[in-house]
Amino acid sequence: MPRRRKPSRPRSRIGRALAAGAWFAIGLLLVAVGVGVLHVQQMDREIRERFEGKRWALPARVFARPLELYVGRSLTPELLRLELEALNYHEGDARPGQFRIRGNEASLHTRPFVFSDGPEPARSVQIRFSHGVITDLRDPRGSVDLMRVEPMLIGSIYPTHGEDRVLVNLKEVPPGLVGALLATEDRRFLAHRGVDPMGILRAAWANLRAGRTVQGGSTLTQQLVKNFYLTHEQSLRRKINEAVMAVLLEYRYSKEEILEAYLNEVFLGQSGDRAIHGFGLAAEFYFQRRLHELELDQLALLVGLARGASYYDPRRFPERALARRNGVLERMLREGLATPDEIETAIAQPLGVTPRVPRGEGQFPAFLDLVRRQLRAEYHDEDLRSEGLRIFTTLDPGIQLTLEKQLTEGIAELLQARGIRDPLQAAAVVTDPLAGEVLALIGDSNPRFPGFNRAVEARRPVGSLIKPFVYLAALSDPERYTLATLLDDSPLTLQLPHGEPWSPQNFNREFHGQVTVWEALVQSYNVATVRLSQQIGVAQVIRLLQTLGLERTPAALPSLALGALDLSPLEVATLYQALANGGYATRSRAIRDVLDAENRELSHYSLELRGAVPDGAVRLVNQALHDVTTQGTGRQISQRMPGRVVAGKTGTSSDFRDSWFAGFDDRFLMVVWLGLDDNRPIGLTGGAGAVPIWVRSMAAFPGGSLNFGHHPEIQVRQVDRISGLRADTDACPDRIELPFWRDSVPRIRADCDLGAVGLEHGAGNWLERWRR
Repeated sequence: MPRRRKPSRPRSRIGRALAAGAWFAIGLLLVAVGVGVLHVQQMDREIRERFEGKRWALPARVFARPLELYVGRSLTPELLRLELEALNYHEGDARPGQFRIRGNEASLHTRPFVFSDGPEPARSVQIRFSHGVITDLRDPRGSVDLMRVEPMLIGSIYPTHGEDRVLVNLKEVPPGLVGALLATEDRRFLAHRGVDPMGILRAAWANLRAGRTVQGGSTLTQQLVKNFYLTHEQSLRRKINEAVMAVLLEYRYSKEEILEAYLNEVFLGQSGDRAIHGFGLAAEFYFQRRLHELELDQLALLVGLARGASYYDPRRFPERALARRNGVLERMLREGLATPDEIETAIAQPLGVTPRVPRGEGQFPAFLDLVRRQLRAEYHDEDLRSEGLRIFTTLDPGIQLTLEKQLTEGIAELLQARGIRDPLQAAAVVTDPLAGEVLALIGDSNPRFPGFNRAVEARRPVGSLIKPFVYLAALSDPERYTLATLLDDSPLTLQLPHGEPWSPQNFNREFHGQVTVWEALVQSYNVATVRLSQQIGVAQVIRLLQTLGLERTPAALPSLALGALDLSPLEVATLYQALANGGYATRSRAIRDVLDAENRELSHYSLELRGAVPDGAVRLVNQALHDVTTQGTGRQISQRMPGRVVAGKTGTSSDFRDSWFAGFDDRFLMVVWLGLDDNRPIGLTGGAGAVPIWVRSMAAFPGGSLNFGHHPEIQVRQVDRISGLRADTDACPDRIELPFWRDSVPRIRADCDLGAVGLEHGAGNWLERWRR
């Protein structure tokens, strides 16, 4: 009989629950592992995308023009020193970035630089000067035809998050810096794989013994991950992510790549909204030197700041920073990174940090504002803030710094001498009229104040500054007008378009009857100028202004001839450039080249000709404008600049609200404006206010004199000042010598001249009178 199977015992509910729980736990574990793997893969992807792509949003760097040196260049030892010190060159004879000036001789050791047309190596040269000119330039191999000193960094256009950095290559970093950094922050950097358990234990033990946090256990790789990828949240989850990402980073990239990234990423200071990242920028921020030019003690300070830039800020907490620096130096001694003598010398040094925080956005705010305005025509703001563009401008630091000094001192003297208590404002522009380049720009009586840019934005009535263009329009027709043509300066009343009468007055409320064109311009007679503009047509004057660069159409009112036209100082400079360069209308530009981060040229801005007027007519106007500076409304110029041949014109608006002067020599054109923002009178004519500042500035520039030499279509003759007729002999007591264009010399002699001729030639005198 078959054996019956014993029935199985049913599972208990507890057993079934345990089994189900086990499988659930295994499931959760598998899910967690899967999620963890996915998370790690996501972190790995993020690391690769950021590290291999565009790591940083780099600000655009804005540079001045380079200082070109060659035999024959106008340059004084004083101006050379001024510009080199602005470039943070220091006295010395051995290293790049050093110079020495003794009398009329100088030695100079330049830094290497990559220009738009290629790299310029570091050079050592000897320079000799004589009477404000370079007479000899040579290096160890012989004479040097032309060389350039690297341009001054004058500002940056930052990313919106405010981070700023100057990228450095690991090969460019001083070995002492790398050694000190590893000895202080991560001694086992070359051995660990992102996370250092021994370092963590060592830091924990040190902190336990001290009863406070004195060491950190994070490796350089972990610090880089924290700054580069993660937030500053203090949580276990972030610390775990930091460790995992550090291991992944070490797996993907070499120690050299990680170290170079750290050197460029580490936070080392703060200036307002601008965060200082990386050792390259920190060297400039604290010492105004390049990284490879720093001494051992300076490198040690920067390394010490990596632990806590705000806590050890050397400008705010110098004693704390000094102790930290010396601690780094002592660690370097223990690690054998420097000799005892080197460490002793370094510890004996003061901090050496420049007391003034360098202005990151630029120390020439008005000029940089002009650069931004001109860049916006071709570049988006985001490109300027993130693509690391290199912008080479036309700014001449020597001229800019000289202008700032002379303008601020000149205004102070003017306020004191005149007893003016109002907050007098000012603007000034200096250009190279031959190239159409803006060399210097000031938009405020405080040149470093980054506010309203009056040189570009403030359009004010120009007064008599407009008169040379009225006369230029007339003199462009030599068959009708010459400098000897007579104009009527007697009372005049005109009907304005709305029906009201207008009677222009001269400055001194006097009339002068018949006067020559030359006298009317030199003495700035209003009534004669208005009559002339009515003869040639105000519309003709407007067309001339537009040919020379005016970008709008003013109302064709009679008062336009007396300056009823609002222009900015930069607009005035653009118009006057055509007078200074012989008749060519050029746009005033502030930019030469724009390069990308790889030094590839994106844009090149060259001289832009926009029109022209006859050079012969310009020559006549310029002769009169020179006479303005010797015997006209600007005659104090010849008294304060004896021997210099310059030309220019004063301008004063109604009720003495605006004081102007625009003038030029053979190299520089300069426009000065003084006034008040609320348009109240300042009580200064152009001659009393703007001219003294123009004179002291131009006298300090390395300029020369205008050359009124031979012109193939110009003849120079003596004329009687009263009648404007020829006066070939001394019999006329009041003769002036004037240029005439295209055979426009007066054919008729003055009565005084005919009298003298009659005594000599008898009948000939009678015949000449009959012809008249």
